[in-house]
Amino acid sequence: MNEKMLTIDVATLDEVKERMKAAFKGKPDDTPRYTFTSRESLLDTLTARRWALIEALTGAGPTGVRELARRVSRDIKGVHTDAQVLVLCGLVNKAADGKLHFPYNAVRVEFMAKAA
Repeated sequence: MNEKMLTIDVATLDEVKERMKAAFKGKPDDTPRYTFTSRESLLDTLTARRWALIEALTGAGPTGVRELARRVSRDIKGVHTDAQVLVLCGLVNKAADGKLHFPYNAVRVEFMAKAA
């Protein structure tokens, strides 16, 4: 199976601009990326329950909310609420039929703590 991996990371606006400049100069980073502008934003968005949804959707293909709730052993309303956050921020796609899709079969989260 061809691995299609998403990297979720934290970067400043300047770092994102540098990546874009490199891509325009013919040095693209072919890794699909979703970037948060702060560690706090990443952690506020990717709560433990939302991360469980992403794990359940990884490589699963389009999945209905009821099936997703069953897979993560949660109530449908809570899963729907958390899934909406992931859809609204663009991490998860929602099809016209309401099914959720995370089009990757692997996901990696990267952020670093550095001395001030």
